[in-house]
Amino acid sequence: MSGVNQIRTAFLDYFAHHGHEKVASSSLVPHNDPTLMFTNAGMVPFKNVFTGVEKRAYARAASAQKCVRAGGKHNDLDNVGYTARHHTFFEMLGNFSFGDYFKEGAIELAWNLITREFGLNVDRLLVTVYHDDDEAYDLWKKIAGFEDSRIIRIASADNFWSMGDTGPCGPCSEIFYDQGEALKGGPPGSPDEDGDRFLEFWNLVFMQYEQVAPGQRAPLPRPSIDTGMGLERIAALMQGVTSNYDIDLFRTLTGAVADFTGAPVDGPQGASHRVIADHLRAASFLVADGVTPSNEGRGYVLRRIMRRAMRHAQLLGAKEPLMWRLAPTLVAEMGQAYPELVRAQSLIADTLLSEETRFRATLARGLAILDEETAALGQGDKLSGETAFKLYDTYGFPLDLTEDALRPRGIGVDKEIFNAAMERQRADARKAWAGSGETATEALWFALKERLGATEFLGYETERSEGVVTAIIHDGGEAFSLKEGARGALILNQTPFYGESGGQVGDVGVMRARGVRFRVENTVKKLGDLIVHEGVVEEGEITPGLALELDVDHERRTQSRANHSATHILHEALRQVLGEHVAQKGSLVAPDRLRFDFTHPRPLSDEELARVETLANEIVQDNAPVETRVMAQDDAIRSGARALFGEKYGDEVRVVSMGPLNPGAAAHPFSVELCGGTHVSRTGDIGLIAIVGEGAVASGVRRIEARTAEGARSQLVSQSRALRDMAALMRAPLEDAPARLAALLDERKRLERELADAKRKLAMGGGAGDGAAEKPRDIGGVKLLARAVEGIEAKDLKSMVDDAKKAIGSGVVAIASASPDGKAGIVVGVTDDLTERYSAVDFVRVASVMLGGKGGGGRPDLAQAGGPNAAAIDQALASVEDALRGKAAAP
Repeated sequence: MSGVNQIRTAFLDYFAHHGHEKVASSSLVPHNDPTLMFTNAGMVPFKNVFTGVEKRAYARAASAQKCVRAGGKHNDLDNVGYTARHHTFFEMLGNFSFGDYFKEGAIELAWNLITREFGLNVDRLLVTVYHDDDEAYDLWKKIAGFEDSRIIRIASADNFWSMGDTGPCGPCSEIFYDQGEALKGGPPGSPDEDGDRFLEFWNLVFMQYEQVAPGQRAPLPRPSIDTGMGLERIAALMQGVTSNYDIDLFRTLTGAVADFTGAPVDGPQGASHRVIADHLRAASFLVADGVTPSNEGRGYVLRRIMRRAMRHAQLLGAKEPLMWRLAPTLVAEMGQAYPELVRAQSLIADTLLSEETRFRATLARGLAILDEETAALGQGDKLSGETAFKLYDTYGFPLDLTEDALRPRGIGVDKEIFNAAMERQRADARKAWAGSGETATEALWFALKERLGATEFLGYETERSEGVVTAIIHDGGEAFSLKEGARGALILNQTPFYGESGGQVGDVGVMRARGVRFRVENTVKKLGDLIVHEGVVEEGEITPGLALELDVDHERRTQSRANHSATHILHEALRQVLGEHVAQKGSLVAPDRLRFDFTHPRPLSDEELARVETLANEIVQDNAPVETRVMAQDDAIRSGARALFGEKYGDEVRVVSMGPLNPGAAAHPFSVELCGGTHVSRTGDIGLIAIVGEGAVASGVRRIEARTAEGARSQLVSQSRALRDMAALMRAPLEDAPARLAALLDERKRLERELADAKRKLAMGGGAGDGAAEKPRDIGGVKLLARAVEGIEAKDLKSMVDDAKKAIGSGVVAIASASPDGKAGIVVGVTDDLTERYSAVDFVRVASVMLGGKGGGGRPDLAQAGGPNAAAIDQALASVEDALRGKAAAP
């Protein structure tokens, strides 16, 4: 039972047997402690339980927690590979009591595990206690039977743990193992305690006080237990080795490195093997937990870890990218305990390969320049800061990499000049931006971005976390507080809230602390990656530095995710149905709907729409996993991923794949796009895609509107209900309703025509078939039929005039009609034999003046006009008669 996997299992089973809940490891990105860059201890996931903020269904727990210490104050990066026990990634075994058992139970459980279950040599064990913790001292004597010499009192802070300046705290008791005289070092508390002989492998924290203020403590009403045992350390003890890197797990990983490079593990290059093995674990687990390489925050730490290992791969002689080839070995060793490694294996391999490919190009350029610039430098000299900045700015060679490459030769870097060049670059950027014509409000965001850096987005992995307020915006400027009832915007160091971009709307939700509540009404992005939460303070007061619990509206996010993934599927479905010319030209992804704009020269037929919808839903029903990879942008485009219209991408991009493999594109899933939005886990989570509209947006651009999931179901239910109601009204079976409706519409058109004919005849006083019962008058030898009619629409006046012209044979016809809204229309016709002498346009323009119109127009034989003054219809008709009389009398 000495293998790492066996020890982990035995530890958890032991405590489960003693009434502890087995709790799975939480993410390396601590969602409940915004002050930490990474989860760095086993108790981090239980912090809110210890403080009383969170309640759980159990009072005892045990876990194997993955941890990283490679950034901030917990940074072991530079020591990794050169000592026996430093790691960037490690596993912390722990048992916890939340107000249940206390010191006696913790000591007894620990003692029985290490001596009876793990079989450690009792004679080599010793412990420390805090100098005034007599209770722990006596319990060790009672339970372990230790002599006084094997219980060491320590007065320093090393044996007193606290969560912070205030909060739960208490004394510690550390368990040590004497590894033998062959190793240097003395027992804890001695001058040479830092040696390797006495190994501390388990720390028991007795959480019994609350630090109220500096120098002021009060007993906790329910004392608790927090312990931490390094899995790698206990494995080394049980396997009889003095270095963590000699345990079975690391021997397997370094063996794989040796297989690929040909460099022996135990030779002079052993440190490089150890660096690669350790950093492979850290990088892989960070990627699996949603961290991606970048130049800021957690992503920058990940990039440093990756690139440090990749440089050591080159030192071992690796001619091609190495790290990604090691991922299967790591997954085989640790995937059973941590299934997230299995799920993310392809993502891990792609990220490692992409990063190492780019890094090798960077390294080759940078090292060549370094060799040239330092040829005349010797030990103790410094590389020019301007050269170091040129390497960074032009060739992407980070400062720490420059320092690392020069360290073996004893050459430093002039950091003062380097920092001055960096500040000069920032100043130039500010000037360039200031002249871009942006608004004063945008100047505020620019200043905040420069000071605060990017917001760490946690929303790919979680919808709940904690964050610290770093800035408050109120009334267009930065503020120092936001009081109850006030509207404003908050920026935090990290957030699960998605900022509106790429067509996807921003998240809403709630932020809260004790006595504080902020309602997030919208989330937006400024300057690419500064996430701004807009809303109102519903309770309390918010100030910078306040830690808030962040809770995204789950239902709204779920609906937005489904709609966003649906746009990707619709995009590819449109391409396959309509052709390769289809390209996205815009989109909207909201919780209740989606729209997708695309290039296409004509409306889609009903058949085309049906084929698109059917194909899209086949992909949904396939329920294939939606996979995300992080790649260099150029590599992603070359691999066939499609970029979304209007989206801005960085050097690293998220490539979202969904659906089964495309038959016509080997090894390509149905849809592969560059996208920074949030998506469903499997296509089946979309539920259903229902196209509800298609139309034109601009010349050559069409728009699809659709619903998904519950929105699609509701749409279809509503349509079905409407069809049933319609069928019932027509007294026809549902399947016969369309034909029945068509027949009714044809019947209606026939009746409308007959009604219009009857109205015209009635209006003209006819009915005998002559088209006009009223006789025309003779005006200067020309027949004139002028009449006002009622109940006739303006569009029917022309046909009435044509009929009247036929009836009189030769002459002029003027018919006017008033509409219910008080407007009037008039049509004047002239028979063909008279159009050389008289123009209908001239007559209608005269009438238009009377009606308050603006002239009218038409042809010499038929013209029309209108106006707002229906009361002047008789005057308008009289004006036509006067005009005819004048023209007829003219010579």
